[in-house]
Amino acid sequence: MYILGLNAYHGDSSACIYKDGILIAGTEEERIRRIKHWAGLPTEAIRFCLGEANIGLEDVDHITVSRDPKAKLGSKLLHTLKNRVSIKALLNRGSNSLKINSIGEEIAKEFGLEFSKLKAKVQFIEHHRSHMASAFHISPFEKSAILSIDGMGDFSSTMRGIGTGNKLEVIDSVSYPHSLGIFYTTFTQYLGFPHYGDEYKVMGLSPYGTPKYADDILGEVIHLKSNGLFELNGDYFRHFKEGVNMNWNGGIPDVDAIFSEKMIEKFGPLRKKGEKLSQYHMDLAASVQKVSEVVIFHMAEDLFKKTGLKNLCITGGCAQNSVANGKLLENTSFEKLFVPPAGHDAGTATGSALYYYHHVLGNPRMPFKPEPYTGIAFTNLEVKEYLNTREVEFKELTDEELFEHVSSALHGGSVVGWFQGKAEFGPRALGNRSILADPSRDDAKALLNDKIKKRESFRPFAPSILNEFVPEYFVQVDEVPFMEKVYDIKPEKHEKIPAVTHVNGTGRLQTVDFETNPRYHSLITKFYQKSGIPILLNTSFNENEPIVNTPEHALECFLRTKMDMLVIENCVIER
Repeated sequence: MYILGLNAYHGDSSACIYKDGILIAGTEEERIRRIKHWAGLPTEAIRFCLGEANIGLEDVDHITVSRDPKAKLGSKLLHTLKNRVSIKALLNRGSNSLKINSIGEEIAKEFGLEFSKLKAKVQFIEHHRSHMASAFHISPFEKSAILSIDGMGDFSSTMRGIGTGNKLEVIDSVSYPHSLGIFYTTFTQYLGFPHYGDEYKVMGLSPYGTPKYADDILGEVIHLKSNGLFELNGDYFRHFKEGVNMNWNGGIPDVDAIFSEKMIEKFGPLRKKGEKLSQYHMDLAASVQKVSEVVIFHMAEDLFKKTGLKNLCITGGCAQNSVANGKLLENTSFEKLFVPPAGHDAGTATGSALYYYHHVLGNPRMPFKPEPYTGIAFTNLEVKEYLNTREVEFKELTDEELFEHVSSALHGGSVVGWFQGKAEFGPRALGNRSILADPSRDDAKALLNDKIKKRESFRPFAPSILNEFVPEYFVQVDEVPFMEKVYDIKPEKHEKIPAVTHVNGTGRLQTVDFETNPRYHSLITKFYQKSGIPILLNTSFNENEPIVNTPEHALECFLRTKMDMLVIENCVIER
């Protein structure tokens, strides 16, 4: 049985293909089209997935979509009648719903297949049920509480439930317009970061400030409810009355300003894009982060009390808040936490397929296996053929020679573009599409920001560490293969690895083991043998663009930046 899972006509559009419950391939449309957070019908991702499965669209048994236009229909109508939602927002919402409802016809048309010959029936799976399935059904837990939090999908912004075996049970939800994701996005815009997906910049900025305005925000802008959930004060947000105006022209998601005039009256003038960050902005970012953590912990602890379960899966766009994830177990009664590699909306493609296969059809779950590497891969022969067409000078090394040569270059101060195996599915580069550097270099952050990444100096870089060395370097000991939690680096190690130690002494941890990624593990091991440090600085292989997907993308990024070395499989290019 083949199931094609989709996140379509939504930010971070994506596709995946399962065969009898086993994931064959999955990728985000942005990786192929080269437009960040691409929104629309993920035709190129579908094409890739079908190719990896070696089937045609006519062979697919079910198409699952992580949207259900019928979900909370009564609540949608009531909200529209009670508020003067803008005509623009209503038209956008109506157009989007029409596209979702006709998605089967659109896919068949795109692939030159008569709709009548499309065997697959389209199954609409509610957005947050898809989120929940994307976490629980791939987790190591037989039974777990589940918390899904994001901006909004199918008129819900939060959903809580329980996963048992192959079934999901919804306990409760928070309906739009109340939304922790929109709360964070609104302050992100207010702080001068206007683009879709900029929330991580506020998270990175927050350690530079103190949360002195948290009390002004909690209880006034957002407040906790006795039922374990939360509410927003609609006076501070435009979307309560006007809706959220979103444009998807050319596949580029764009969200109009959500903050109201009252927000400006309360917190002062907006920071203009490019305006120098003041201490006030840093303190406000710290306050927003703090309040978000309080709300997440409040909902999680109440969920623990309602379920009595020791395990928690957290997912949704707010689950990308790795700072909050790293503090969750210390601030709640849960004992174990699982965060999926793609907790954001792209992951709902896999979630919709998993929900239908397990919950609806009743099939048993597969044994737990970390599988973040589901994208495109290239053989050495394909890489060499491409590099020869570009007339690029390169050398091909054996594996042993490669790890020796690259680790020596890193130890000598080189910045390396590292392109190996299947691309990651999710927002993090986990050692297959990464830029690597020596974490002991004081100048590594400045070098990467100024000469390669072209990004804000306050944003941190991540440490990839050999799993067995976590207790030596980190206060909290955990396996974090998907780089989804920020933990405290031991104070005595700060000076040893300054390039991956954030201003508050933390690091966004990625643990690396041989079974999950043998080549990355081997490279770090070789570097450790030379340097005495079992860690590499890891950042995504890109330059203000989606993470590179092909040898062409990697070479172009290398040529227009000041990277010292490019490694594509066993082929090495040096300046």
